[in-house]
Amino acid sequence: MKAILEFLDDLDKNNNREWFNANRERYESARDKVLFMNELFINEIRKFDKDIPAMDPKECLFRIYRDIRFSPDKRPYKTHFGSYVAKGGFKSNRAGYYFHIQPGESFLGGGIWMPPADVLKALRFAIYDQPEEYLSILNDPGFKRYFTEFEGEKLKTAPKGFPPDFKYIDLLKPKSYAVGMSLSDDDLVNGKLIETGVNAFRELYKLNRFLNSALEQFL
Repeated sequence: MKAILEFLDDLDKNNNREWFNANRERYESARDKVLFMNELFINEIRKFDKDIPAMDPKECLFRIYRDIRFSPDKRPYKTHFGSYVAKGGFKSNRAGYYFHIQPGESFLGGGIWMPPADVLKALRFAIYDQPEEYLSILNDPGFKRYFTEFEGEKLKTAPKGFPPDFKYIDLLKPKSYAVGMSLSDDDLVNGKLIETGVNAFRELYKLNRFLNSALEQFL
């Protein structure tokens, strides 16, 4: 893990094609290490989440190349590795498990991030229909050990189509149903990363199961 962090730190300082091409072997070595971790996570997640199929670790890893066509930021490379384990891969709208490696900004988490309108509406319908079940997940001590609040933007008022006086209206305001927990650089190199990640993902499964069931029921 230390070599991955060192590569990403150097890439952040030298984000250009010339440097990247000169250090391609370092990139490929770091990428191989991430793919190995992906494989470990996939195998462990499949033990408690039966929706996750046997997957090629490469299917979970986001490309390091940035799409700069419409961005004022013309740096060609991301300065992190990101992996997403979910049925249908990272292009699906299903809840899954995310792992992010970046010096000083690493984290793991999951759920569903910034879904399209129809998916978001289905998630809100499920929470509106089954608020007690949903709250039991958020308030579960095991879940709260790792995840305490949702990431991303929230509406200031009730979403369209839902009564403003709904007792749990704040549960319907997030634009994403995704959670995360920060990891320090030491967390990545202390030898306990996989154990910590698997334990957190096992708790996250409770939320993912609810969200994916919502898609099957209301979408």
